[in-house]
Amino acid sequence: MTPTELMENLEEPNLIVIDSRSYKEYSEGHIPRAVNLDLFYYHWSDTSKEGIKAFENQMKNLLSFVGVRKDKTIVFYDEVSGTSAARGVWLLMYFSHPHAFMLDGGFKKWKSLGLPTETKTNGFKPVRFTGKINKEIIVGYEYIKKKIGKIKLVDARTQDEYEGTIIRAARRGHIPTAVSIDWNLNINDNGTMKSKEDLSKLYKFSKNDEIVTYCQGGYRAANSFLALKRLGFKDVKVYLGSWGEWGNKLELPVEKT
Repeated sequence: MTPTELMENLEEPNLIVIDSRSYKEYSEGHIPRAVNLDLFYYHWSDTSKEGIKAFENQMKNLLSFVGVRKDKTIVFYDEVSGTSAARGVWLLMYFSHPHAFMLDGGFKKWKSLGLPTETKTNGFKPVRFTGKINKEIIVGYEYIKKKIGKIKLVDARTQDEYEGTIIRAARRGHIPTAVSIDWNLNINDNGTMKSKEDLSKLYKFSKNDEIVTYCQGGYRAANSFLALKRLGFKDVKVYLGSWGEWGNKLELPVEKT
């Protein structure tokens, strides 16, 4: 959703705007009516069957607290078309929510257009959130281990993390067969997501491929997931645990560059 489109609909009663930045950033200025939910607090690195069930329960509680219902339109925003906002959209897609959007360009673009801001904190209006789980857009480590060589793996981290010169787990490197496409490459200098034409130069896959994105904790991977969905790829999934899980499970295979 563009800033102009959001501005036109800002008074809609069924709209919830979620500022997914830190509370410090939110308190210094945000879009009117926006509530603050810093999604970066909610890392998850256990993708066993029980772990994913616990993740679902925690997220249902969180979305209930924020006031998400099926009839609500939810717009997440970040400083740019960033990782926490993308995680929010992916999360609502995971629960089959029909009206989830990311603000293109985020707060940076909003401010650059001279649109209104405020500093007061807006409270949540809790409800009981229910959603139908969409297992088609999530995977755990066991699935990837079985499918290495059959799926396309996109590592959305930096090149240094991919190569292992930056180490953020017990082991360094990447999942075998993964290709490095830094999520930052999805974004223009003004913070908006790149055009389909530019994104297609990054993601040279077949539309028949099954693609799994991962990073360190599933946030950058969510941004790359949205970029791939924008391009029309049907079979795209996020590895929720990402390198934070895989790199710390000593029995799993790794590659170093």
